[in-house]
Amino acid sequence: MDGFNEKSTEQVQEQQPLGCLRRFSKTIKVIIIGGLIILLMIPMFMIEDLISERGRTQEEAINEVSEKWSLAQTITGPYLNIQYPVTTENNGEKKVSIKALFLFPDELLVNGQLKTEILKRSIYEVNVYQSELTLKGSFSPEELIKSRVDMEQLQFDRAAICLNLTDMRGISEQISITLGDSVYVFEPGMDNRGIGATGVHAITDLSDLKKNKKLPYEIKIKLKGSQSINFIPLGKTTRVDLKANWNTPSFTGNYLPNNREITEKEFSAQWQVLNLNRNYSQVLVNYNNTNIKDIENSSFGVNFKIPVEQYQQSMRSAKYAILIILLTFGVIFFTEIMNKTRIHALQYLLVGLALCLFYSLLLSFSEHIGFNPAYLLSAALTIILVGGYMLGITKKKKPSLIMSGLLSVLYLYIFVLIQLETFALLAGSLGLFIILAMVMYFSKKIDWFNE
Repeated sequence: MDGFNEKSTEQVQEQQPLGCLRRFSKTIKVIIIGGLIILLMIPMFMIEDLISERGRTQEEAINEVSEKWSLAQTITGPYLNIQYPVTTENNGEKKVSIKALFLFPDELLVNGQLKTEILKRSIYEVNVYQSELTLKGSFSPEELIKSRVDMEQLQFDRAAICLNLTDMRGISEQISITLGDSVYVFEPGMDNRGIGATGVHAITDLSDLKKNKKLPYEIKIKLKGSQSINFIPLGKTTRVDLKANWNTPSFTGNYLPNNREITEKEFSAQWQVLNLNRNYSQVLVNYNNTNIKDIENSSFGVNFKIPVEQYQQSMRSAKYAILIILLTFGVIFFTEIMNKTRIHALQYLLVGLALCLFYSLLLSFSEHIGFNPAYLLSAALTIILVGGYMLGITKKKKPSLIMSGLLSVLYLYIFVLIQLETFALLAGSLGLFIILAMVMYFSKKIDWFNE
């Protein structure tokens, strides 16, 4: 009897730890699943870095093509730089220095015709254009008189008429200006007499301004550029009329067109900007960096950049990876409990890696066929892979169909969120609330303390 009692006691002691483990086996499994989810964040971080890297590669390719063709152009001018002497006295010694003022035109009328074309660098596309621009208007001494400038001090016979351009490589032909009855050919560079550092200038005789006469001007430019063209509204009244063979223009800057017409093959747009709409006057006497920034910030124009958003959309979809992995693992866990099927942690990990691979497939396909078709193809491949794997694990069609249906709904839900802008937060919050409610509903049916 003593031997029998001693053996029974040992069996009870061995069964107590085993029973304890069985009692908390579900909790231990949940902890293991949580650890796997955290582990799967490592490949997701790597995929997000890859998306960022591909986006930077795209920008580098676009910049490389743009630099070889010509950069985006911003046209500032024409305007006048008129110098005048200033005498200062220091300790009885007089010193004469030369200062300058800027006079902007009364009217600035721009008429432009642009022809766009697509250049390729590897798999990336860059939109470039060639333009023919006509700038017309007039200068008058009216604003000089209003500013109480001493007209006698101004060196009208050595004034410079300036035209700033962003990239000089875009100039296709020699530029000249018809000013009154005279024609002047522009010289390269600004000779330290311009608002910006790059552009062209011409030394002119503006003596007619002393006689209170208007000086009409006309400039014709053939200019190349890439991705966008912008204008600075220097005139009292600035009117710009553009036409281009591009059907997806994006109007940028401080002012939108007053009129626009967009068809399947081209667009036309007209802007009108008054001097009252900007933060600088027609005459700048003591100009400084603030004036220059106000002028630069008043630009407006049109962007021809090809809408390539697959990297941004891929990154946004990758942000929801943890949600998809968490819910997928939750369904697998509930399937394991309800169907009395044992699923190894390694099998959870393989499913998680398949879900991570979706984002790599999405990135790869989107570079060649666009984001929407790539999303559909990547989601279909992932659903087939995970659904087929669940069928092989459980040997039952129902869990496989449930898993495939869940992933289909999740990928559709994420796709809708990516497309939404204004209501993205609302839709995301409501979706998460419904998902949490469903998880809570199914979890209450599980006896967490029994095998």
